[in-house]
Amino acid sequence: MNTNQSACAIAKACGVLGSQLALATRIAAAPAQVSQWVSGVRPVPPRHCLAIERATAGQVTRADLRPDDFWLIWPDLPAPSKEAA
Repeated sequence: MNTNQSACAIAKACGVLGSQLALATRIAAAPAQVSQWVSGVRPVPPRHCLAIERATAGQVTRADLRPDDFWLIWPDLPAPSKEAA
């Protein structure tokens, strides 16, 4: 998993909402979890990605959060083109 890209996306989500605590509260996650996502220790679990996308009004998408496998988790999203890979 591309944890750098995912960590940047989750950091952006925290910025949009104001803080890691604000994001955690908004999506009903533990603040320690959000901290681990931001630091790249753990990827954002799929169960939280749609909530983050909605909380940020689409400024951070599921594809941003799970760049390596989003199309496998959410088949409604198009897979990246071969040129982008």
